[in-house]
Amino acid sequence: MSIKKPASSLSGNVWGRTGFGRSWIRSFIAASPCFLAPLTSICVFITLAHLAGVLDPGFIPRNWSSLIGAMNLAGYVISTFAFIKAYVMPTHPEDRKFSGSSLYDFYMGIELNPRLGDNFDLKLFSNGRPGMIAWTLIDFSNMAYQYQTQQYIEPSLILITILQTIYVVDFFVNESWYLRTIDIAHDHYGFYLAWGCFCFLPTTYTIQGQYLGLYPKSASTSYLAFFFALGLAGYVLFRSVNHQKDKLRRSAGKCTIWGKPAEYIVATFKTSDGKQHKSLLLCSGWWGWSRHANYVGDLFLSFSTCALVGSTRVVVWVYAIWMTMLLIHRCIRDEKRCSVKYGSAWTEYCRRVPWRFIPGIW
Repeated sequence: MSIKKPASSLSGNVWGRTGFGRSWIRSFIAASPCFLAPLTSICVFITLAHLAGVLDPGFIPRNWSSLIGAMNLAGYVISTFAFIKAYVMPTHPEDRKFSGSSLYDFYMGIELNPRLGDNFDLKLFSNGRPGMIAWTLIDFSNMAYQYQTQQYIEPSLILITILQTIYVVDFFVNESWYLRTIDIAHDHYGFYLAWGCFCFLPTTYTIQGQYLGLYPKSASTSYLAFFFALGLAGYVLFRSVNHQKDKLRRSAGKCTIWGKPAEYIVATFKTSDGKQHKSLLLCSGWWGWSRHANYVGDLFLSFSTCALVGSTRVVVWVYAIWMTMLLIHRCIRDEKRCSVKYGSAWTEYCRRVPWRFIPGIW
């Protein structure tokens, strides 16, 4: 599925260290077959584990230590391969970025979008396949393991799995939107992304399910209902915020947000080839509420899945803590880049939308 001929392209800008990069068009894996990847993986897992009986559905937690070792190895091997490839057979030599430090280049990456052949995009595959699909399979396997060992499944584990599965499904259904995020559009491919996607994501984002699989913990119905509802609200906010920006982009500003004509600022910028481009900075709807309301939805969702465990142990909250640090750092990075890119238009946008996350707080 990942090497099939793409049916669509994404246009955008490759950002350099000193400028706004070159205009470019790169073909990526089309959005249409993306959902087939997790669907096929889950169906194969269920078939082998439940219907055919050739795979223990609790295989993952039973072999977790060995799997962590394998994921670490995969992350290091892919990172090393990407580092060497950038020197000896770069896909787009003009897109490479060298810092002068081999260690830094290994960690942050040299190539923007390394490829194998014409269609296999290594960064897109890493970001969207191993980690995201494993996230769901690990949750399902932890539920199976708890049922095998306890003869029941805690409602909290079921609710956590539902919330995280919704998030993963949304990722694949809207993967064409993901192509415009900072990971794909700006970050180069090195250890940070390779090891992060192959090892850090599947081991860290699933801690809640791992913990409950080993240490079942009950909570009151009202407690579970509250945090499950908060998680759903976080997802709805996340999806609604991103939909509004996508709607503005697709309609070139000719749309309504919350029943009113969209309010936006037209920002212009030049790429290094001298061509002038424009972007629309949305100032109404959620984007008039805060400059990164989508991150707030993400935080609500991650906080809720941790809270559903019902434990005060720090390890249970690692996912929420990490997401908070990640999104705050990403917010600051993004705003610095936008300030340089859009200049006075960004200054005006910040004046009209003064809050980054939650109005009155930050």
